[in-house]
Amino acid sequence: MEVFHGEGAELLVRAVLTLETPEECRAFLEDLMTGKEIQDCSQRILVARMLQEKQVYNAISAATGASTATISRVNRCCAYGTGGYRLVLDRLENDGTQEVTA
Repeated sequence: MEVFHGEGAELLVRAVLTLETPEECRAFLEDLMTGKEIQDCSQRILVARMLQEKQVYNAISAATGASTATISRVNRCCAYGTGGYRLVLDRLENDGTQEVTA
């Protein structure tokens, strides 16, 4: 299913690509999303990283607070999705910026 179609989706992708610093990214995301949406997305990327590290669901749930349904959904994306999680996690690991400071 193609979710990135239409003018708004194209504008969103282009907008993200213009961001140059962590501060710019934080400012944009805070304006774009609710606090809950940011927390949910943050949790999902943590879950994906822990899955990539071969951690078990119980450990992931305990560390992130994610439900097993969320972990399962992220795992499906990691295994059968478009490769987005793998791409960004590999890039973060390779460029040494996986640990971003506040």
